[in-house]
Amino acid sequence: MATLQDIPTGAIRYNTDSNKMECFNGTKWMQVSVSSHDLNGGGRGLFGGGSATDGNNDVIQYITIPTAGNAIDFGNLTVYRRGLGACSSSTRSVFGGGIGPAVSDVLDFVTISSTGNATDFGNLITALRQKAALSNATRGIFSGGYTPTPSTSFKNEIDYITIASTGNATDFGNLSAAYGGSMGCSSPTRGLFVGGTTPSGNLNLIEFVTISTLGNTQDFGDLLQVGAGRGVCSNPIKGVFGGGYDPSNLSVIQQVNIATIGNAIDFGDLIAANKTLTALSSSTRAVFGGGLSDVIQYIEFATGGDAVDFGDLLSTNQQLSATSNAHGGL
Repeated sequence: MATLQDIPTGAIRYNTDSNKMECFNGTKWMQVSVSSHDLNGGGRGLFGGGSATDGNNDVIQYITIPTAGNAIDFGNLTVYRRGLGACSSSTRSVFGGGIGPAVSDVLDFVTISSTGNATDFGNLITALRQKAALSNATRGIFSGGYTPTPSTSFKNEIDYITIASTGNATDFGNLSAAYGGSMGCSSPTRGLFVGGTTPSGNLNLIEFVTISTLGNTQDFGDLLQVGAGRGVCSNPIKGVFGGGYDPSNLSVIQQVNIATIGNAIDFGDLIAANKTLTALSSSTRAVFGGGLSDVIQYIEFATGGDAVDFGDLLSTNQQLSATSNAHGGL
């Protein structure tokens, strides 16, 4: 019989006595929450920044994830920018990095249950665009990215913040290589960084960190297709990755079990091939938005299959960020 010392951190099991999913935190089994945080009828998803038809923007917009419909204006970031990352607790969303008038190290935040403009949070360690972001209920993590001028310079640094406080980011560890264009998702214990691009080409890697610790990434597996610019999100058990480019635009949606290590498998397809889109989630639904159109589309985690229409963003918007108060890390 396996002892607790034999169980890997992040392992998931179904407890037949309690009829609940449980996750091992390194010391004991903890019940996994699989209910959406209640807010105006369900989990709320936010889209922030990006590059619309009139250039880089500071717009934050929101949706109610269990319903379908068009995005609604929420407020504005403190700095207009695209290629930024976003993460959330159940109450607060933090946006970091990107490029607007210049490459940015800005961290700013909003309270998800309200509407209004973002407030200054602090700064990343380095001003970078196309940083991946993920979080659990307490800690937000930003990784990778690059500076485009005076010459393109990719970074392997990973920063972290405590979402409930404000202040500058702190060093967490390093990626396996210097790259940008990755996206992140998480369970309550484990964070995944998915795909990306380097000076020599796009990547098919997936790597992971244990969110509560500090340290470098470890290899998780490989994507079905090499690429960057995907929409990535998760519930507590499953990560899904949609679209991207290499160099042609992709429509495939891929999936992994976050608690295990292995390669991605096919889930279905987006409505159309798309790149530089983003994604957010509740415990039951993954929502993809933006990229080459204003379309918002969704899938249900419990079933495989193709995405269906949800509604529209306020405008066509690329390299925007997205997060929610009901994602897989909570």
